Amino acid sequence: MNVKRFIPVLFMAGLLTMSMISCKSKISDADLKTKVETAVSGNPDVLVDVKDGVVTLSGTVATEQEKISLETAAKSAEKGVKSVVNNIVVEAAPVLPTPVDDTLVKNVADVMKDFPALSANVKDGVIQVTGTIEQARIKTLKQALDNLNPKKVDLSGLSVK
Repeated sequence: MNVKRFIPVLFMAGLLTMSMISCKSKISDADLKTKVETAVSGNPDVLVDVKDGVVTLSGTVATEQEKISLETAAKSAEKGVKSVVNNIVVEAAPVLPTPVDDTLVKNVADVMKDFPALSANVKDGVIQVTGTIEQARIKTLKQALDNLNPKKVDLSGLSVK
């Protein structure tokens, strides 16, 4: 066989192979959406949308870790995923009211036994003191209350003799 005749045949075979590989069918957005929805099905509060192979996640989750794991699941659901837009919002934990610190209330009552002319109220970790006190005893009272580690000691209700 002549080499000059063999080169065009080899070239045509290469072109035919390349065209067959490049014509491989792509997954549709609907099929891709189904696969991603299956991958993130553990969280019903997350919605999936797909356009041109780009997956968009939206909804709410409880933690940042859950958000990241859903994005990872969407990326690995199918090879046809070009990218993932993660619009998932992490819900803020509800703010619970500060419970009354019974230990603080008990400890304040113990300190106040040495100051019978005064009264103290504890609310949300703040000690508020009212009554009449001698100037020389204010420092002792303040130090004793500060040692209980409250959020704040309010002595504005005191009258000084």
